[in-house]
Amino acid sequence: MQLDFDLHRGPPLPTEPKILSVSELTRRVRGLLEDGIGEAWVEGEISNLRRQASGHQYFTLKDASSQLSCVMFKRSAATLRDLRLADGQSVQVFGGISVYEARGQYQMIVRVVQNRGEGVLQARFEALKRQLADEGLFATEKKRALPRFPRRVGVVTSPTGAAIRDFLQVLHRRDPGIAVLINPVRVQGRGAAAEIARAIEELGRAESFGLPPVDIIVLTRGGGSIEDLWEFNEEIVARAIAGSPVPVVSAIGHEIDFTIADFAADLRAPTPSAAAELLAADRTEILSRLGQSAARLTRACRTRLDLTGLQVNALSQASALREPARRLLDLRQSLDRASAVLAQGPSRVIEPSRQRLSRCQARLDAQFPGRALREARLRCEMIQQRLGEPVQRQRIAQQARLDRLSGILASLSPEATLVRGFTITTDREGNPLTSAKKITPGMLIRTRFSNGETVSEVRDGTPNVGSET
Repeated sequence: MQLDFDLHRGPPLPTEPKILSVSELTRRVRGLLEDGIGEAWVEGEISNLRRQASGHQYFTLKDASSQLSCVMFKRSAATLRDLRLADGQSVQVFGGISVYEARGQYQMIVRVVQNRGEGVLQARFEALKRQLADEGLFATEKKRALPRFPRRVGVVTSPTGAAIRDFLQVLHRRDPGIAVLINPVRVQGRGAAAEIARAIEELGRAESFGLPPVDIIVLTRGGGSIEDLWEFNEEIVARAIAGSPVPVVSAIGHEIDFTIADFAADLRAPTPSAAAELLAADRTEILSRLGQSAARLTRACRTRLDLTGLQVNALSQASALREPARRLLDLRQSLDRASAVLAQGPSRVIEPSRQRLSRCQARLDAQFPGRALREARLRCEMIQQRLGEPVQRQRIAQQARLDRLSGILASLSPEATLVRGFTITTDREGNPLTSAKKITPGMLIRTRFSNGETVSEVRDGTPNVGSET
């Protein structure tokens, strides 16, 4: 073996360490816990229980040597129903392990709580049932009505079980014409729930596989324990039923067995045989109803025929139909009389009409509108002339009087006085100054002439003394 040494190269330098922030380290721890542990069932005693106004509940789950911080958020707490938590209570909780990063504290986010000793499967059943009910998956208004006479039924079940044999026997006994399309699945064991959900989806879109569409989907299997029926309690099956475009009938187990699928289905049948009876109308019953309907129809037709016969007899006894030849002769005679009257009628009718027309023409000429209009126009002109003369005389007299009054008013007007050389003196507001006593030194006065006015200031206001402007 040959060893090579580089005497000129020193020892390797240490690499720079990667420094994490507290938040980064906490997130790494959180990821390890959530991925490494995930969800789990834990048993212990409740202590330090706190209920917040928000609806969340915080408590510590402890045993003889350890304790675990737990939080149950409002939505999960609402599923407790009749179970009320208290300090010192021994419980079993189910949830996921995580980290509350703000305090760097690991905790369990609780989803299900049950008293110690209750069955785990039953607790999971009740928790999922409450969750899906709160989502409205079981709402009555979402249930669809089944077709009265389905032509093709899709069945999701085990092809070798007793349930399918019972179902087919009853179905074809009551109605042999119903076609059945079976989508075989496992109905028990791990992974069966996914097969069941996929089979429901496939039947809902059977046409995409080149198969005729089904009118109803039946989900069925025989009875068993809660463990045997558990695959029908999985959430994936309930959501497949709710999302099916075709109505789904659940017929699982016996009458006392209930699964989540029963609540999600559009109709629950207590047994597979009962499902077949609900879907297939009894052929004997249908034939009986058809016979009754045929009897009613026959009676109605006979009654109608009897009534029509009576009407025909009544018409045959009518006089118009009993002696049609005599009736025709009478009509011919009436026609002959009318023809004779019509032949003589024109001359007898036209002459009186011509005479009436002549008389009307004469009256019209005597009352011709043109002549009456000319006479009325002449009368109007005479009346207008008679009415106009007094008015003209009165207008002339009033104009002469107005002229006289205008002359008198002009001679008395202050304007005429101004033209003769006089003036009018007022204060600043336009009030006439008729006395020297009203004049005070410093007062502004207005003097009005015939062709304008001036403003003056009084310097000496002694009476009987002229003022300088």
